[in-house]
Amino acid sequence: MALLFTPYTIRSITFKNRIVVSPMCQYSSEDGFANDWHLVHLGSRAIGGAALIIQEATAISPEGRISYGDMGIWKDEHIEKLRTITSFIHAHGAVAGIQLAHAGRKASFDKPWVSDKQVLEGENSWEAVAPSAIPFYEGGKAPTELTVEGIEKVVTDFKAAAQRALAAGFKVIEIHAAHGYLINEFLSPFSNKRVDDYGGSFENRIRILLEIITAIQSEWPSELPLFVRISATEWTEGAWTIEDSVKLSMILKEKGVDLVDCSTGGNIPHVKIPLVAGYQVPFAEKIKRETGIATGAVGLITSAEQAEGILQNQQADLIFMARGSLRDPYFPLHAAKALGDDIDWPLQYARAKK
Repeated sequence: MALLFTPYTIRSITFKNRIVVSPMCQYSSEDGFANDWHLVHLGSRAIGGAALIIQEATAISPEGRISYGDMGIWKDEHIEKLRTITSFIHAHGAVAGIQLAHAGRKASFDKPWVSDKQVLEGENSWEAVAPSAIPFYEGGKAPTELTVEGIEKVVTDFKAAAQRALAAGFKVIEIHAAHGYLINEFLSPFSNKRVDDYGGSFENRIRILLEIITAIQSEWPSELPLFVRISATEWTEGAWTIEDSVKLSMILKEKGVDLVDCSTGGNIPHVKIPLVAGYQVPFAEKIKRETGIATGAVGLITSAEQAEGILQNQQADLIFMARGSLRDPYFPLHAAKALGDDIDWPLQYARAKK
């Protein structure tokens, strides 16, 4: 059997294969609530054979949303529909995960199909916060610099979100520390110009992430996996580098994080990124080999053969698919056929297998 379809165990959870549906925002919520769109979107990928389905960046607070259409987990009322979704995913042999997020200075934006602009006024607008009062786009509205009390609230909000995630039935938490959102903003010397305990040195800039991990671990059962997504490089001199990511990943491993999901970029606009097949895989490989922590590879992984090659070459432990999963919710079923493996299809679809 291909490595892509061999089981993989982290703590008490065994994933039936190595295919993960990466968290992808749908911008389809009202007041943070999940709805039937999310049930069908996430549920269809469970039916499609993926081992782990990670729900989109789910805001830990209203001000932590990227847009007014983001999913949220900042109040108990959000739990009921989320529990329906996780129950469906688990009933079909996949594992339900959730990405917990705070947008930082990239908050209060419009839905992407409406515009790519920040909403500056009206009911769909709110004040963005960040480690430093530096706007994302040059000439844009500057966010409010977080006070130490504000940072403490962010950490507490992540802790409460972990409680609700557990109540909603999720089995994996991924902390979103990538793509220019709040935690990534703290990590990067490009966006963090603070002069207190949360800025300046590498140790200070990673402090909020380590505090969030500790807070989540106080609520999250030790038998369940905890992932962290990072931007392994910012593709810019003088910003966050792969060497920083290796150093951070060693610390994350010591802290009990199980896997580093290796993406890149997102914190500095207009950066030139070499968008070729598997362009982020070398970062997952380097972190895996130099730290021993498990890694996930993501980014322009589009074929079964490519995914299998990454695993065979020991460049990563799990394959995260985003746009490829949007194009084909049943990619795992088709990938198995391409690799010559016979895997179970949903009984309702079995007559279409051959």
